[in-house]
Amino acid sequence: MSMDMFLAMLLIVSVLTGLFTEAVKKTLDDFGKAYCSNILAGATAAVLAVLVDAGYVILAGAVLNSKMAVYLIALVLLSWLSAMVGYDKVMQTISQIRR
Repeated sequence: MSMDMFLAMLLIVSVLTGLFTEAVKKTLDDFGKAYCSNILAGATAAVLAVLVDAGYVILAGAVLNSKMAVYLIALVLLSWLSAMVGYDKVMQTISQIRR
């Protein structure tokens, strides 16, 4: 896997995280379930990172080796981090606008 492919996968996960998180939140709201938005966004990002990586392995016919494991770990961590930072920055902006 090249660095360009890794960055493309990170972009895909970042975009899908926002969409899937909103869909899950809407579903939980419809069922009246309580949730923590930050944890939900992070968990969604981690799951999507694993799924996107699995899709790459299957479609590209890549071999699961130590290099791919490092890429997967990095993808999960960076996806989780971008979900956490993105969510916090949005909340911070909203709170600043409300002042």
